Amino acid sequence: MKISQYIYAILICGAALHTPLQAADLMTIYREALEYDAQYSAARAAHEAAQEKLPQGRAGLLPTVTLAAVRRRQWIDIESVSGIPIGVGVAVRPSEVVIDNQSLTITATQPIYRKENFAIYEQSKLQVAQADSQFIIAAQDLILRVAQAYFDILAAQVNVEVAEAQKKAIGEQLEQARRNFEVGTATIVDTYEAQARSDLTTSLEIAAGNDLEVRKRALQQIIGRMPDDLLPPDDAAFDLLALKYANMQDWISVAEQNNLALKVQQSVYEIAKQDVERAKAGHYPTLDLVAIYSDQKGVGGTITGRPLDLTSKEIGVQLSFPLFQGFGAQSRVREALAIREKVLQDLNDVRRNSVLQVSQQYLNVTNGIAQVHALQQALISSQSQVDSTKLGQEVGVRTEVDVLNAQHLYYSARRDLAQARYNFLMSRLRLAAEAGELDEEDLRKINDVLAR
Repeated sequence: MKISQYIYAILICGAALHTPLQAADLMTIYREALEYDAQYSAARAAHEAAQEKLPQGRAGLLPTVTLAAVRRRQWIDIESVSGIPIGVGVAVRPSEVVIDNQSLTITATQPIYRKENFAIYEQSKLQVAQADSQFIIAAQDLILRVAQAYFDILAAQVNVEVAEAQKKAIGEQLEQARRNFEVGTATIVDTYEAQARSDLTTSLEIAAGNDLEVRKRALQQIIGRMPDDLLPPDDAAFDLLALKYANMQDWISVAEQNNLALKVQQSVYEIAKQDVERAKAGHYPTLDLVAIYSDQKGVGGTITGRPLDLTSKEIGVQLSFPLFQGFGAQSRVREALAIREKVLQDLNDVRRNSVLQVSQQYLNVTNGIAQVHALQQALISSQSQVDSTKLGQEVGVRTEVDVLNAQHLYYSARRDLAQARYNFLMSRLRLAAEAGELDEEDLRKINDVLAR
């Protein structure tokens, strides 16, 4: 009975987990993306792999120990006895000697001075720092992709709602135009105008529905399921989203210090500098401390017929100095210097582009909130225009075409306002990303302005 109850409880929990969530917010979608998104998972695995660069680089500074063991058996045919060769009147039956030979050698080498190994170790530390920055970039990219997909769906939903409302309104105007034409108070032109707009709105409604489905599929790729209803932003909460820094120059200064793409490129430049040192190491000597222990049995049996057992112990320093390598070392140095210069120019380009992106995103944010306020007022004005135009039509001073034009302006303002809201929110996130400070807290602040 208890087992049955346990299984029943599991089934209930499984059904609950697969029940579609209602009105999911941005943070809920983001947490699902953390677990499912393939790009982020790949970046996490790459980051874990890059952490191994440090112990690999350190290995060149630590001792190495090798063990070599040999076991072999020799069969020696003796063709003569007492130094008298066969064939001079002495018949000797060939005899065979078997010699077992085995050896055990342990060699330990501790690098004392290897310029190339020091450069490799410094590069490994830089590669780990580079991987850390790249992983943070992947995490920020996930935040941006989730937010963009989320707001794209909301914008597509508004487009569908606008198309449906516009179709309904134009349908009403079309019916009214037909009645007016039948009673002789309007011309056939008004009917044709309303019919043309109705047909156009139908096509726009189909396109809007298709776009909404495409946007949902894009988010499904990130979270692994078709999204349910998403919470839209609360208009009243937009003014609460104050910027962390007061002016553009402050944001640029922060980006020059924290921009992650800049940090990655800086690491690439430092690695290129170490490549120069590695290339120069071809001109430098190497010095190692070497210790060898050897235990051999059956040595010399091939020559003397009597194998010996030898044990040897060695310790000393080994100095190696390159004299001539066919000018290859000089060529590698020139190549490394040219690559370092190329990477330096790439670094300058990334730095300048970072300043440009921060400036653009800052302007998008500051002008975006002003645009949202302007479109909010435009929506109110457009609604008033629709109401007054309909009243003017009733008293005979406005036509069906005037009403349709007023309705078109109203729905355009409604659609533009929704898009401006989402552009503003995305610009805030991108500005923080360009400054190298985008994290879950920024996403949570955006999530707080969603309607509850």
